[in-house]
Amino acid sequence: MSGSWKVAYADFMTAMMAFFLLMWILNMTNEETKEGLAGYFALDANLLSNIAPSSPMANNTVIQRVDKLDAREFKMNEVEKSTHSIVQTLKQFLMADAVPSYASGVSSDNTGVLLHVTGDLLFQPNSVAFTDTGYKVLDEVIEVMRKYKVYLVVRGHTAKGETGAPDYPSKWELSSARATAAIRYIVEHGKIDPTLVRSVAYADTRPLVPESDPDSAVKNRRVEFYFHRPEVMTNIVGY
Repeated sequence: MSGSWKVAYADFMTAMMAFFLLMWILNMTNEETKEGLAGYFALDANLLSNIAPSSPMANNTVIQRVDKLDAREFKMNEVEKSTHSIVQTLKQFLMADAVPSYASGVSSDNTGVLLHVTGDLLFQPNSVAFTDTGYKVLDEVIEVMRKYKVYLVVRGHTAKGETGAPDYPSKWELSSARATAAIRYIVEHGKIDPTLVRSVAYADTRPLVPESDPDSAVKNRRVEFYFHRPEVMTNIVGY
């Protein structure tokens, strides 16, 4: 009788052991880490797909279009390689710090890479003073700028229900203050050339998700960091 069944049986038992080990690890992992892992693999799916996540309210051109990047390095040009490296760097940072997927995200288009982080994660309540996580995010932004020699646009956003009170006359000033606070830290603490950065305020005019989303207030109250190449400085539509 042939002994080939033993090899198949051994492979089956190895696969089963790996499966039960995976189940045990997932059972021992806290929810924040699970969300971070989910966001990590979801970003891979978006990066390697030429179909952007559908959202009727996402009128930002960077959010609407995610260019397909071939995972095979030899088929990538230098720009695609740089974009892919920045995305992977940001993903690894978010995963290492177990940042929940609902509170952050990374996407890319043919001119750069977009990182968005919720205001609750960046700022202390009712202020533009940074949280400990906020400082970590800004330090990572500085490292990306230094390593990849890119320019940066910081976009401030508010949620629909925010007013800016009591410290700001309107949500326009509030969204501007959020973006400006980030820019100031990046330039002053990162020793970044101020000609490489700019800030834009959108108030609540560019929501990430519609108001019908139960988490719209949290998701739309955000700051976006858009890394782009110097040669496309004047060609970025809508910043």
